Amino acid sequence: MSTTVKAAVFSALGAPPEIRDLVLPDPGPGQVRVRIAAAGVCHSDLSLSNGTLAQKWPAVLGHEGAGTVEAVGEGVTSVSPGQHVILNWAPACRACWFCRNDEPHLCKHALDRAAVPYAHLTDGTPVHPGLGCGAFAEATVMDADAVVPLPDGLDPAAAAVLGCAVLTGWGAVNNSAAVRAGQSAVIMGLGGVGLSALQAARLAGADPVIAVDVSPAKEELARSLGATEFLLADEHLFKAVRALTGGRGADHVFEVVGSAKVVRTAWNISRRGGTITVVGVGSAHDEVTFNALELFHQARTLRGCVYGSSDPARDVPIVAESVRSGDLKLAAMVTDEIPLEGVAAAFERMSQGKGGRSLIRFGA
Repeated sequence: MSTTVKAAVFSALGAPPEIRDLVLPDPGPGQVRVRIAAAGVCHSDLSLSNGTLAQKWPAVLGHEGAGTVEAVGEGVTSVSPGQHVILNWAPACRACWFCRNDEPHLCKHALDRAAVPYAHLTDGTPVHPGLGCGAFAEATVMDADAVVPLPDGLDPAAAAVLGCAVLTGWGAVNNSAAVRAGQSAVIMGLGGVGLSALQAARLAGADPVIAVDVSPAKEELARSLGATEFLLADEHLFKAVRALTGGRGADHVFEVVGSAKVVRTAWNISRRGGTITVVGVGSAHDEVTFNALELFHQARTLRGCVYGSSDPARDVPIVAESVRSGDLKLAAMVTDEIPLEGVAAAFERMSQGKGGRSLIRFGA
């Protein structure tokens, strides 16, 4: 048996998506089929499509999604049909060295499934799932350990952004950088992940919370989500951040762009002894340069951040409490609601630095 759904299929590197019929097999042992309610369009999807990140073709991209379990395979007891879930693009195996040493976000096997076809086109061509999920489709089939039950009281469609943007941004602030109340925080790049980090910094008690972007159009949204200051990413940024932080520079700077130039700027605007957390996914060919003396003298910490150092099983219930209380606003980060056909336009907006999160709503 199988199920045929509509999907945005990318046929090759750099090719625009086409809406095609996708044939999903019934879930096998340990698998589930999820009917997708909504899927966020993440910059990582753009990076997969343009070759910044490796991807096998053809593929259905999309890894930030939520929906309803439609069917389960043999042996699945963690979720059941009718249950709302969030997709987890980096499921931990719980057995490798990283998992056993409390770093499930670095699991050695988290992306194994992305390399294996999970469905096929009507002509029999095998199709790969982007980051193991394939969320740019009406439904997907995943391993049961790659879905997380959605806590009560959350809208399944709005909760789609929890699967990547929120866990990554919230986790960068709370897990990776461990921001404390009263520390200054700068968020560079106000896409979906950046807006999540901004809200998390506010909730952590950071002061000031300085939002930085190339687009002045993002100021109103940034301030509505908790930014105490908004600065343009221009030649005045260094002096402006110093003026807001007692002349020292920021305690924490979050780079959420994925650019060597922005990483270097983040380093420059942090204080001596400050922390720079690189959240954005950049190119392997985009190199950052430091000299040996400044590394010693500035005593700063420069760290990478994969998936916000999050464990979805642990962190989703914590984040859900902030969503239910109204302290963390999911819908406000979504600046464009689109149909499945709108993925290419969403990619273009991201490339131009426009808007926050684009959200595909199925059945709308």
